[in-house]
Amino acid sequence: MTTTPVSPTGIGLRQPHYARVLEERPSLGLLEVHSENFFHEGGASLHVLERARALYPVSLHGVGLALASADAGCRARAEVHLDRLARLVARIEPAFVSEHLCWGAVDGIHFNDLLPFPYTGEALTLVAARIREVQDRLRRPLLIENLSAYVQFRDSEMSEAEFLAELVCLTGCGLLLDLNNLYVNARNFGFDPLVELDRLPMHAVGEIHLAGHAVTGHGLIDTHGSHVCDDVWSLLRDVRVRGVTAPALIEWDTDLPELDVLLAEAVRADRIGREVVAGLQESGHVCAA
Repeated sequence: MTTTPVSPTGIGLRQPHYARVLEERPSLGLLEVHSENFFHEGGASLHVLERARALYPVSLHGVGLALASADAGCRARAEVHLDRLARLVARIEPAFVSEHLCWGAVDGIHFNDLLPFPYTGEALTLVAARIREVQDRLRRPLLIENLSAYVQFRDSEMSEAEFLAELVCLTGCGLLLDLNNLYVNARNFGFDPLVELDRLPMHAVGEIHLAGHAVTGHGLIDTHGSHVCDDVWSLLRDVRVRGVTAPALIEWDTDLPELDVLLAEAVRADRIGREVVAGLQESGHVCAA
């Protein structure tokens, strides 16, 4: 029996690393940027992104669509946001476009945060409709990312994983599986992350995020400012064993280290993928999500 190779790991492309990445062209599977940083027409940043796109597949990762916001005024603002995103997508032709499962605006006020909401049937109808609108406008599937959250809602009728699975069925969207977010929530709220993985449609995972977090006296905080911890690496192994071959990406946004540190994290992610594939080959299993 043969196995499907795991896609190479990527990193988030941040301004301090522009020059080295473009000049040295390290071996990477993709580069990811925050879409909103490139909405302005022209300029040095967009020129860098176009150069990067000529060298690597690019993932556009959004933080501003606020798909679960129900306020009509905020929806109008979201349409302007979507127009800008559509122009960027047409210009860059990215490998992936992703957004968070969250809301972030009400009464004309946009909060600088990714806010959780109750996972109810009513919310599912709202978010599914918004995802369809975005996908129709972009003419491509959208990857939806699971959220790191610090509150839970009594009104929730399902888990986040079950909500995401329903969204995949209703809209044909994909998943951006953030394993650090999953781990942070599991530790903070006391659930088993492997049970949540069982509830997700693994075939829909188009990209995986790996990041670090801060440990505080009140719980874990998703900071994207440190090395990936051993437990999150273990979750990556679990996901690979389940047959997911989608590319992983190292997210590091605060206390940004030297590029070599990010590249070393990417090498470790690739090594885990190769080890899992080798193990599946030895056992005679087929690696297919």
